[in-house]
Amino acid sequence: MHQRPSFWYAAPAFAFFALFAALPMVLVVVLSFTSWDGLGTPQPNGVDNWARLADDGQAYDAVGRTAILMVVSWLVQTPIALLIGVWAAGRQRSRAVLSSIFFLPLLLSTAAIALLWQVMLDPNFGVLQSLGGPLGDVQFLGNPSIVLYTVAFVITWQYVPFHTLLYQGAARAIPKTLYEAATIDGAGRVRQFFHITLPQLRYTIITSSILMIVGSLTTFDTVLILTNGGPGTASRIAPLHMYITGFSGFEMGYASTMAVLLVVVGTGLSLLVMRVTGFRSMTSQQEGA
Repeated sequence: MHQRPSFWYAAPAFAFFALFAALPMVLVVVLSFTSWDGLGTPQPNGVDNWARLADDGQAYDAVGRTAILMVVSWLVQTPIALLIGVWAAGRQRSRAVLSSIFFLPLLLSTAAIALLWQVMLDPNFGVLQSLGGPLGDVQFLGNPSIVLYTVAFVITWQYVPFHTLLYQGAARAIPKTLYEAATIDGAGRVRQFFHITLPQLRYTIITSSILMIVGSLTTFDTVLILTNGGPGTASRIAPLHMYITGFSGFEMGYASTMAVLLVVVGTGLSLLVMRVTGFRSMTSQQEGA
């Protein structure tokens, strides 16, 4: 006799989500309507924090930098991860060795990666400075015009392997019969890629894009260690600005307001992507295969 799924099977997952996700979010929303230095008792202040946020030029600048980082990261990471993932899904002789090299950043912590690139790119004592040459004269972390793109490069180096794994797994799930039929019809590898591989990876691309969007809105430790928001405020993105406001300025209530804003923006962008792309319908991509 078939047994119907019980609510109690999912109860541990619901309890975990409520305790470590929903409850902290509710507390942050409550704190966004208070004035609190992190030590005393939070004092309600109505919508003062939200009114201040609406007129905070530094917060707007930080959000703008976050948007730039988000767009640049997506434009760079997506094609690289897609191409490497599709290649890694093949049967090339050198695939295993090269894939292990590509995926090496997955074994390192974010702090280790940030420290590694800081040693490489430090404008005063970096390895590139010691080696000299054309790249040695470039102030990757000291030039306000390029520091944000340097941060995007480090983030790309760190997370491309993760997204590559997504594309590799999805590419291997594509039915071989589609490629066999295309080969019989005379389609080369390029046409097969654009007419079979890309359409079949549509939902993976959307999933990867949503993860990149959310990741850009939560990137913090890499920027903190690599530049600490400098030079000046050239790389102070929204999460770092929230951290500095809360833990350096001791304005936990106002920092909570920024946190709520980031959650709303991240959720809204994710839902927008799903709405525009039709991801929510989740129709089969292998129908008729």
